[in-house]
Amino acid sequence: MMFRAMTIRRWLSAHLALVYVFLYAPILVLVALSFNKAGLPTVWTGFSVEWYGKLLANQKILSAVGNSLFIAAVATAISVVIGTLLAMGLEERRPRVATEALISAPMIIPDIVMAISLLSFYSLIKLTLGAHSVILSHTAFMISFVCVVVRTRFKHFDRSIIEASIDLGASEITTFRRVTLPVIAPGVIAAALLGFTLSFDEFIIAYFTAGPSSSSITFPMQIYAMIRFGVTPDVNAVATIVLLVSFFLIFLSQRLTREEPAQGAKP
Repeated sequence: MMFRAMTIRRWLSAHLALVYVFLYAPILVLVALSFNKAGLPTVWTGFSVEWYGKLLANQKILSAVGNSLFIAAVATAISVVIGTLLAMGLEERRPRVATEALISAPMIIPDIVMAISLLSFYSLIKLTLGAHSVILSHTAFMISFVCVVVRTRFKHFDRSIIEASIDLGASEITTFRRVTLPVIAPGVIAAALLGFTLSFDEFIIAYFTAGPSSSSITFPMQIYAMIRFGVTPDVNAVATIVLLVSFFLIFLSQRLTREEPAQGAKP
């Protein structure tokens, strides 16, 4: 039995290693090519960081990055407020399964379907497309992610501390600001980090709802326009930077989500 258990563990370890290779080998190749002096995908001619220097001189990419940062920041701020309040309301009312499904639907609906539906809605109400339409679109699908992440924090929430705060004379607003919000803050921050990453990297919905304005051209849209004529070394460089930032934000979000319950929460 012990030999059989060891064999199973070895097979599972080998399977896990193959999965990691399948997932991350292309990413490692891309990162390596961003430091290739020749910039060719087939020939390694030496280590160089010149493509990162040229990236800083590419005004189109820098402008697109600025647009993405602005759109992601505004959409994240709006979705965090709405999603957090939605999570609080759901935890208070204990909604039915159908309601839960409707709230989670934007997370599983294909991006292309949501993009077409949003574009059709904007056309119906005659809304001019631009950065504002991309912000609204990203907010629409990010609310569900924020709500789900914040609700996981409420699972460890001891509601008796709210009752104690009110019994001691604190108003509902004061109770929320000094009791509820500090307890759920790690979940709110994790949701914000996740939402920011999703918005910054999102392409399909932004492509459909951006419009012709240069201020609505996001970073993924600019990269798509560039790679239609071939992958250049500066594209590899900027992709490497985005990958590192995205991994860091996701890692930070996971750490905050797994944080031990705050003081006053259930053990």
